[in-house]
This record gives sequence, C-alpha cells and structure tokens, in this order.
Amino acid sequence: MEKELSIRLAVPDDAPALLAIYAPYVTGTAISFETKVPDISEFEQRIASTLTRYPYLVAEENDQIIGYAYASALSPRQAYDWSVETTVYLKQDVTGRGIGTALYHELFSLLGFQHFSRAFACIADTNTASVHFHESLGFSKVGCFSKCGYKNGTWLDVVWLEKDLCPSRKLPEPLLPLDSTQGGL
Repeated sequence: MEKELSIRLAVPDDAPALLAIYAPYVTGTAISFETKVPDISEFEQRIASTLTRYPYLVAEENDQIIGYAYASALSPRQAYDWSVETTVYLKQDVTGRGIGTALYHELFSLLGFQHFSRAFACIADTNTASVHFHESLGFSKVGCFSKCGYKNGTWLDVVWLEKDLCPSRKLPEPLLPLDSTQGGL
C-alpha cells in the first residue's frame, strides 16, 4: 500500500494523537524539557491557544497522524511580535523520511505569508540530530545557554538557532491573521 502524506491545520480534537507522539519525548528523552506529560485537556487547550495566532500543523499518512509542527511567541513583549519559536515532533518510527522537512516547509510558508520575519529553535545540545536537521533547513546557531535545564539526572545546555523567513523585508509589515492563510493549505 502506497503511503500518502498530507498536511493540514490541527484542531483540538487531534490532541490524543498528538499527545501520543509527544509523550515518549517527555518520559524517555531530554528532547522536551517538560518532566510530566500533560493531560488531554491541557493539550487541547495548547492547540486551540496556538491557533488563535500561529499555524499548528499535523502530518497524516493514510489518515493517521504521524507528526506535527507549530509556531509560538518568542516572547510576549510587543517588539518581538514578528519573531516566532518553532517546534516539530514526529512519531519516533517515521523519522528520516522527510516528514519533518515537509511540515516545516509548510509552516515557514504560512509564517511568511502572515509576515513573520524570523524563526527560532531552542534545542538541547545533546539532540545533535535536531540541530543538524534545523541547520539543513537554513537555521544558524546564534547562542548556547549553559546548564539551563536539569532533566534525567543531568544538567543540559540548549542551543538557539535562527532562520530569516523574509530576507528581503527591511521594515515589518502588519501581521496577518492565520485564517487569512487557509487558502494556502
């Protein structure tokens, strides 16, 4: 059976499938700095809250959710409005097949359409696969916070990476709401 990949906006009802993808990263790795798996209600709220301003995408293969990516505020202060932090998670048995790349390409397209100018990623420096993945998509390392997280019995450094979403833009343009981009999906 041929696998067909599709990408769409998430809805809060996707929370059980997304949480099933996310939970192993919380419980078994230092990839997520959360130490307790959120419940379904919390995850539904996170999805709904994100979608008020930012894209939250899911990748499906043969009608099964296998990954997701979203953007969130870099900081709540107004001068940061044009910058976002990006996140991507995949089922652990589907990595290395271009699904994360497809999710991020769609995410970057929507963010550019909305007039966001810069994307950031915060990654545990022990997660070298994710650092290399982000660099392959045009992110560059811009800093490291030493021993800023403690999980699984060890202090962890995080690497910050950035990507320019609109290199030709000199001045910020008004941000467009997410619902104005839905023709792009």
